[in-house]
Amino acid sequence: MAASGWVSTSLPYLMPRGAGQGDPWAAEAAALGRRGTQRIVHAGEVPAPADVAALLGVAEDDPVVVRRRLILLDEEPSELTDTYYPAAIAGGTRLAATAKIPGGAVGLLAELGHVGVLVREDVTAGMPDEEERLALRTAPGEPVLRLVRVTLDHEDRPIQADRMVMPALRQRLRYQIRIG
Repeated sequence: MAASGWVSTSLPYLMPRGAGQGDPWAAEAAALGRRGTQRIVHAGEVPAPADVAALLGVAEDDPVVVRRRLILLDEEPSELTDTYYPAAIAGGTRLAATAKIPGGAVGLLAELGHVGVLVREDVTAGMPDEEERLALRTAPGEPVLRLVRVTLDHEDRPIQADRMVMPALRQRLRYQIRIG
């Protein structure tokens, strides 16, 4: 198990929440007696990086909306997450602003008529760049996990792409798959 004892699962972050339900990160951490928070460090339109463009099915440098967050566990950096949306879906919405979104981004997407039904995740390990290392407060030479996720709607159109960077020595990813 990871040094912090933290095991991360994806499912709570992929489904819309009902009215009055809090942030799934805060709820997950609280269930373990810990404090999960996040800081939105940037939100707005940016040119699509090549990898994000490929995930979202847009041309490189086309405008996309990004929400950049620093995820904290007990005030310690736990994850850097950049979530991208096609500008046609998110432009001019609360997704393009730094304020918290009541009901969360997935709930807002659902309100806008974009519901995810298929998620693809790829996980790799490697070394952080200097900016990531400083933000995550990792030791020199300490690796990170990179999780890239794309969410597709019922017509197989990409509605969201996430790039996450996590300290490898403080995380364990858990996937549970029901067969049949």
